[in-house]
Amino acid sequence: MRDLKNLYRQIIMDHYKNPRHKGLTSEEGYIKEHIKNPSCGDDITIQSKIEDNTVKDIRHEGTGCSICCSSASVLATLLKDKSVAEAQTFTRNYINMITNQSYDKNFDFEDAIAYQGVKDFPARTKCATIAWLAFEQTLKKQVK
Repeated sequence: MRDLKNLYRQIIMDHYKNPRHKGLTSEEGYIKEHIKNPSCGDDITIQSKIEDNTVKDIRHEGTGCSICCSSASVLATLLKDKSVAEAQTFTRNYINMITNQSYDKNFDFEDAIAYQGVKDFPARTKCATIAWLAFEQTLKKQVK
């Protein structure tokens, strides 16, 4: 179990130190959502671009703890090129896992599984979900 926790920690720190898809764009066709958590200072903006019912791109920018910032990088990496339905299902299962709600226990979370332990620390659940909640809002704005 200790080796698994170390692996998860490595995934989180790798995405924190070397974020993927970081930086917002001024290109047309992106929908943006900004969320700030005043209680801890996490501040994240997510941009997503949907074309042909597929998540073509996800960009993120923000400040906060390693959980918040790395989670945004994992989200962008995992959900880019998925269908909107797949991205919605993934996002909802992830948020439910982190917030101790019912989710598909057989779901393949890939690197996002590294955040499963956050559910044991209720004060940190917002850190792990803030980018995902912002992404979910961009989908709702684009898919009406």
